[in-house]
Amino acid sequence: MPNPRLTGLGGGLFCAAVMFALGCLDQLLFGASLTVYGVLFLPVCVLTAAWVRGADLVTAPVVVPIAFTVGLLPVADGEGRVFSHLMGIVTALATEAGWLYGGTLVAGVIATVRKVRLMNDRRQGRTRMPA
Repeated sequence: MPNPRLTGLGGGLFCAAVMFALGCLDQLLFGASLTVYGVLFLPVCVLTAAWVRGADLVTAPVVVPIAFTVGLLPVADGEGRVFSHLMGIVTALATEAGWLYGGTLVAGVIATVRKVRLMNDRRQGRTRMPA
């Protein structure tokens, strides 16, 4: 498995781009199923929190909700008008809040555990490869 180390901005761009691509794929294959979209959101949260570098761990739980919203652009209901599409996004955010909170929680827990391990390693004087 690759072990990239993304900056905070890189992690946000990675997460948003993947969620937008998954949203387009969900629209194409499953007819904009919000449940499928929510399930696909969880592994993206895990990867984002695992691949962000140690100095930028605080950004992981911040960027995943933003990426969730970006990915809703192709999935949300709308009749082509801007206001209608915006209301579809707001409705999707409200109805799929469980997936959103769950993914944010997963990213937060992974980032917290990684940060605690880094702090313990520094305190004990062990040098670890930069994370």
